[in-house]
Amino acid sequence: MILVIVLIIILLLILASCLKIVPQAHAYVIERLGAYQGTWSVGFHIKMPIIDKVAKKVILKEQVVDFAPQPVITKDNVTMRIDTVVFYQITDPKLYCYGVQNPIMAIENLTATTLRNIIGDLELDETLTSREIINAKMRSTLDEATDPWGIKVNRVELKNIIPPSAIQDAMEKQMKAERERRESILIAEGEKRSAILKAEGHKESVILQAEADKQSAILHAEAVKEAKIREAEGEAQAILKIQQANADGIKFIREAGADSAVLQLKSLEAFAKAADGKATKIIIPSDIQGIAGLATSIAEVVKEADAK
Repeated sequence: MILVIVLIIILLLILASCLKIVPQAHAYVIERLGAYQGTWSVGFHIKMPIIDKVAKKVILKEQVVDFAPQPVITKDNVTMRIDTVVFYQITDPKLYCYGVQNPIMAIENLTATTLRNIIGDLELDETLTSREIINAKMRSTLDEATDPWGIKVNRVELKNIIPPSAIQDAMEKQMKAERERRESILIAEGEKRSAILKAEGHKESVILQAEADKQSAILHAEAVKEAKIREAEGEAQAILKIQQANADGIKFIREAGADSAVLQLKSLEAFAKAADGKATKIIIPSDIQGIAGLATSIAEVVKEADAK
């Protein structure tokens, strides 16, 4: 009984080992008696006991490998160290298992060789400013070279470019000088801008002051003009009132029935008022002279009456 139980347990263990589940983004390479049998994709699988085995479990997700810095020499004989990062993905598990002995080491060596070839055609300045070009060339070369291995290189990045210490010091000095130059340019531009704004402000102030003076002069002239107009209107109104008063007086005398002698006397009074004026030349009508003689006669009659 014990032997039977042991055999049953062994059979169950063998049967359990023949049941395999392949997880997502994985693939199993199966060998039968040492020869390639097939590739299992995601799902449940049963293998033959003893004669079948899982030769390789392959991850199909994109993977990243960071290689140590590699010494390279530029076209102008400057030695620098560059480390790279390679993003790759296994597309054919069979080729990945049987195409090359150590795929990662093969990619590293291929990366170093390709990098030396590319950098050898560039000078130092081009190397420092042409990362995108170097990345594209390396990706194209590595992708083509790794196709027989069942690997697709999606992207290659230069992680660090480390030039010699002397060149680093020179570059730092150059960058410092460039920063100081830009700072000087910015300060000069700021001062120029400030001077322009100040001049524009002064110009605007002068223009506003001139406009204010002009407006003040216009208002003053208009005030003087208005004053003269009002003065002239007042004088005209006064003359009209005087004329109206004279006309009203003459009308009143006529309505009172005064004779011609009274009217002539009134004319004489008007003449006397005119004589008191500032005129240097007075033209006396002939009828006024007769009136003057009449006035003299009347004055003498009045004197005689007083003497009696």
